Amino acid sequence: MLSRPASRRRAVEVPSRLRARDLGSEALAGLLQRPGRSALTVLGTILGIGGFVAIVGLSQTAAGQIGKDFNLQDATQVTVNDTAAGKASVPTLDFPMNADASTDRIHGVVAAGVWWPVTFSKAAVSSLPASAGGSALGLPVTAASPGAVIASGATVEAGVLFNQFHENSGQKVAVLGQTAAAQLGISNLESQPAIFIDGQPFTVIGILASDPRLPQLNLGVTVPESTALKLWGPPTPSDAAQMLIHTRLGAAQVVAEQVAVALRPDNPKLLTASAPVNPTQLRSSVTASLNSVFLALAGIALIVGAVGIANTTLVAVLERAGEIGLRRALGARPRHIAIQFLAESTALGLFGGLVGACVGVLATMAVTIYQQWTALLDPRIVLAAPAAGAVIGLLAGLYPALRASSIEPADALRR
Repeated sequence: MLSRPASRRRAVEVPSRLRARDLGSEALAGLLQRPGRSALTVLGTILGIGGFVAIVGLSQTAAGQIGKDFNLQDATQVTVNDTAAGKASVPTLDFPMNADASTDRIHGVVAAGVWWPVTFSKAAVSSLPASAGGSALGLPVTAASPGAVIASGATVEAGVLFNQFHENSGQKVAVLGQTAAAQLGISNLESQPAIFIDGQPFTVIGILASDPRLPQLNLGVTVPESTALKLWGPPTPSDAAQMLIHTRLGAAQVVAEQVAVALRPDNPKLLTASAPVNPTQLRSSVTASLNSVFLALAGIALIVGAVGIANTTLVAVLERAGEIGLRRALGARPRHIAIQFLAESTALGLFGGLVGACVGVLATMAVTIYQQWTALLDPRIVLAAPAAGAVIGLLAGLYPALRASSIEPADALRR
């Protein structure tokens, strides 16, 4: 009979392990047990991530369109306001009489001139004198220098525009817009028609076809600046004079900085020049505005999605208390239980991020195709979206996972 050895062998305790493959299968099984609930839970993350991707894509696309659609006309236009005259108590004109020529000497200026709306106490334009029964029409009358008419890009349908000769000699000539000519019954200039402005006769020398920079000229009557000053005096403070400057592309900012000094070296503060916004600055401003508003909405959707994942995971912990207790009794450690539920919540967030990124890209493409824009979207945003969803799911599952890991096997099995 064999005797036992003096020293007994102690049983070697093998620690329980949770392999990555088993973790993945368990997490997937937990999600597929209730597919409807899982789908509704991940909906918030899909909306949040999809909204984030779409908002960034559309803001980048819209900002790109600014550079494409920035109007060449606006980019080459500078406006100079008679600031002091607008604040004065009496009519005054702070632009010098040689304003056109002084501004033309600035490098980069194509054409420039002064204009203002002439104010009358009542309607003052008619095709016949009052003594002949002519009825006055409420047509706008604009005083403009020849340079202002050229800078405005005005083109004529018939006749000519007034020139420096008319300006220097104070001629009573007028150029009509198409609307004004139709109302006055003037269709051609063969008979050298005349109109009456405030009782003064004016020979019509031209009819405008279009005026892109001063569209008000298309609707009324335009007369030389010197003639208006002689007949009706300087502009009123409520309708102070302005200067329109047409510049070469890229010169608007420099011209705006120099024009006040060139016109009034004695007191440049009387005039204020404004140039178009730099396209790069405008693009950055639009992008920042869109991002600040819409990203806040996307953030709210992400918070809602995270709360939904946390709530569903916590409910799953309570419903699966028996399963947790059985796994603990069979040797699963608390960290294994916590890791399993973290894996489930992370998987929900990752799936939501993937679907949301696809939804955001499709939404961006749909809008850009409809608007006939060129889509712009940083690929790093699309690639980061699933990772962001996974991080949201991970953070949302922290508390439920800790709650699950703290469940004691005996208490769970008694439920």
